Amino acid sequence: MRALLVTSAGVTCAMALTLPLATSAAAAPTPDLHSASSRPPSTSPASPGAGPPAVRAGAAEPAGSTQSLPLAPLAASSDRVAGAPAVQGLPQRDARPFSLVGVVWDDPEAELHGTVQVRTRATGTTRWSEWQDIETHNAEHAADLGSAEREGRTVRGATAPLWVGDSDGVEVRVRPHSPEESDHHGSAQPQDRAATPVPLPEGLRLELVDPGEDPAPEPGRSAPTGRAAVTPAVFADTPSTAAVLPEALTAEVAAASAVNAELAELGATAIPALTQKETLESVNAAPGAKPYIGPRPKIITRKGWGADEKLRERNFAYTKTVKAAFVHHSATGNNYTCKQAPSVLRSIYRYHVKSSGWRDFGYNFAVDKCGNIYEGRAGGVSKAVLGAHTLGFNTNTMGIAVLGSYGSTNPPAAAVTAVSKLTAWKLGLFGANPKGKVTLVSGGSNKYKAGVKVSMNVISGHRDGFATECPGARLYKKLGTARTSSAKLQGR
Repeated sequence: MRALLVTSAGVTCAMALTLPLATSAAAAPTPDLHSASSRPPSTSPASPGAGPPAVRAGAAEPAGSTQSLPLAPLAASSDRVAGAPAVQGLPQRDARPFSLVGVVWDDPEAELHGTVQVRTRATGTTRWSEWQDIETHNAEHAADLGSAEREGRTVRGATAPLWVGDSDGVEVRVRPHSPEESDHHGSAQPQDRAATPVPLPEGLRLELVDPGEDPAPEPGRSAPTGRAAVTPAVFADTPSTAAVLPEALTAEVAAASAVNAELAELGATAIPALTQKETLESVNAAPGAKPYIGPRPKIITRKGWGADEKLRERNFAYTKTVKAAFVHHSATGNNYTCKQAPSVLRSIYRYHVKSSGWRDFGYNFAVDKCGNIYEGRAGGVSKAVLGAHTLGFNTNTMGIAVLGSYGSTNPPAAAVTAVSKLTAWKLGLFGANPKGKVTLVSGGSNKYKAGVKVSMNVISGHRDGFATECPGARLYKKLGTARTSSAKLQGR
């Protein structure tokens, strides 16, 4: 079998970094938006993301929807702070079913200096949850400043998304910080505190995301719930015509699958695990060389978790190599089961693209609490796909999101082990030592100015490149264990 190493076949770095991007059709979400798969048409020429041109049009993809509701000042709010703008939000109201919430605003450069809280009603009941905090510091999970993804689309400011489970009622409040609180968070200068109110960003909207139904198991395959069954791999070249495509694949699904065609059959719901011996045999190493590559773990594909490929930008974007891995937590909360993980992923994906305006799912990979590994951003799991995960350091790196919030909760051992397995394999393909250091050039963040060379661990936490709490204190403390285990799996 042929190996996929540093760059994607047929795409040079220069070409990949200049792939044209489609522009969003609207400047802001529209109220009650519930289209399952609408997206602006791409005017880009054919590319590795375009896929074979003619496939059966009627193939089903999991439906989903987004309700986008404008926020307004809450009359006579009891928690309004003197000298600060009014609290905004929505009183209790019914809604079509949804499972994930977030708040967006017009200007992606504007920060939300305040607190966002939501409570929801479980579908078909009268039971309301307690108030839950939504993480407002989310700008660091984004495409780099000046990048085509950032400048060529209608990108919006956004909170982190929060998974709330199947719900049909919602109430939200956004309380601005007082000038004193804003100063504490690094905004106003002390001499200006008394006279400087802290405005909320303009165009605040509540996004209610329904992930749609899980994809139905295909004949002979199991659905990716809990620990998915391994799909037998068939190693084949990327198909050149629609004639060899499975009849049920749309062009978009076929394109997202074809970039993994050397790892699994076209349309596979999972890329099967290999032993280290099998992994090394699949790599075209130089004669006499001993590559340090860990065994390939099983990876549930985008088709496996039900990604609607019509949502994403049509083309794929690549960088030169993968020098480092940044570990994140999704900040979506821990109230999900592993069976629900595909729904969580579909919700985050829709929130990233439809609500935040990104070209695709932001992270290259995701890991759930049971240790299942999922393909994230489309473009090929063994390739150097450009993500939007670590503002300032997306180039030549990969982002791994552990689903959940790990500031005060310990990450499950299975999730940490999965990070070790994934990095041992993926970093090994590009010759990176998980216990080593690497020099990266900042694209600009609140911690390092653009152009600054920074020495980092090959496996770093998000906070190493940006002043943020991500990936949560408890998960960050486990990265040393992940580095050691990953290097051991590589045979170092």
